[in-house]
Amino acid sequence: QVQLVESGGGLVQARGSLRLSCAASTSIFDIDFIRWYRQPPGNERELVAARTSMGSKAYADSVKGRFTISSDNAKNTVYLQMNSLNPEDSAVYYCNAIKGSNSYWGQGTQVTVPS
Repeated sequence: QVQLVESGGGLVQARGSLRLSCAASTSIFDIDFIRWYRQPPGNERELVAARTSMGSKAYADSVKGRFTISSDNAKNTVYLQMNSLNPEDSAVYYCNAIKGSNSYWGQGTQVTVPS
């Protein structure tokens, strides 16, 4: 069982920045994939960024060059640094962990960028 707790969301003006945190209840070295998803109002959940246990990273085209996924292994925490935010980035952001055949989700954190 892996528990995930997201934090760091909030209201930010366009072109601003936020850093989201995803604290895991286990070592992130034991997690095969950690991903950030987001779900805008009325839309489906979409993959934003991903990190493998070996440190490989991948991003959705819509956030490349603006968002960065990183980790603090000592704190079992994965971050999503979000820069140059725009209203289209407004969504509930979720952390997802894949360990073996199991998938775990956090409760989500709201990011709002007013137009």
